[in-house]
Amino acid sequence: MLEIKNLSVTYQNNVKALEDVTVTVPSGKLVGIIGPNGAGKSTLLKGALGMVDKSGSVSFNGQPIDKIQHEVAYVEQKGNLDMDFPITVLQTVLLGTYPKLGWIKRPGKKEKEAAKEALERVGMEEFGSRQISELSGGQFQRVLLARTLAQDAKLIFLDEPFSGIDIKSEGIIMEQLFDLRDQGKTILIVHHDLTKVGQYFDGLILLNQKLIASGKVEDVMTDDNLAKVFGEGAFTDIGGN
Repeated sequence: MLEIKNLSVTYQNNVKALEDVTVTVPSGKLVGIIGPNGAGKSTLLKGALGMVDKSGSVSFNGQPIDKIQHEVAYVEQKGNLDMDFPITVLQTVLLGTYPKLGWIKRPGKKEKEAAKEALERVGMEEFGSRQISELSGGQFQRVLLARTLAQDAKLIFLDEPFSGIDIKSEGIIMEQLFDLRDQGKTILIVHHDLTKVGQYFDGLILLNQKLIASGKVEDVMTDDNLAKVFGEGAFTDIGGN
């Protein structure tokens, strides 16, 4: 399981992004991280990964997360990535094989086959030689997921993967994420569309700088919890469930 204990992140000028967040995510679950803008959702992922200065501890299956980085995949918001960087789709997916190769080895036949298979799984096998700059937002997000598939990580973090993408790509991505969950992978997704949380997630983490609630979707998406972060009258229909 993923255990986050007393995680706090403070940015410049003593601005607190997260304060004393403690939450446990069981292995083999697909969990959404929700909350208003500025709630610290992306910071939770970055803090867990050690990408920002933090206090507190994070472990996965009993090991400190910084000791098992090769088992962790992270898909950043695509708006933070340079899509003009001169790299092909296949090369991008091959990057997912590097964590388990180490610093000296380079991807070989086995890794290239894994990358091609990952592209097939997301319906992008015909785009291997394309530059990433030629892709639509949804296509690029599928390539980033293919990179994660090639890595075969046990713990996967995705930061708003559905922002600005087409419905087809969202469906393909969710199909693969469900499959990864069923294989026993643990997946955390920063998500903003409250109407779909009931369809997509086994559980939720509700943040507003502090942990407001965590657990099953129906236990988190209550009027009281939503009012604390979104205001009175917040949307409570969790995907029709």
